Amino acid sequence: MNIEEFRKFCLNLPAVTEDIKWENNLVFSVGGKMFCLADLDPPFQASFKVREEEFEELSARDDIIQAPYFARMKWVKVMDESALSRQEWEHFLRQSYQLVKSKLPKKTRESIGNDE
Repeated sequence: MNIEEFRKFCLNLPAVTEDIKWENNLVFSVGGKMFCLADLDPPFQASFKVREEEFEELSARDDIIQAPYFARMKWVKVMDESALSRQEWEHFLRQSYQLVKSKLPKKTRESIGNDE
């Protein structure tokens, strides 16, 4: 997955917004809360939230680390796009979206709708 595919996939999820933070990070949010981000400077690298039980296992893989500044919230950073298959990328991005969405206030979640 490259940054264009990453962006397209994220923007196809319901109620997702994008913006640039910290000068060089493309950030995707649901209900105003970030669920993933990508570095705009090459090479393509991206961070996202994972389930607590997956955090240690994923960050032990080659080219995946605990995300700087976000590790305490169980975020990982993929340092090389080939560290995950296309199917894994889509799974983890969708899962990150759902994890963040599930913590939004009930009224916000209801306004987004039941997407998956």
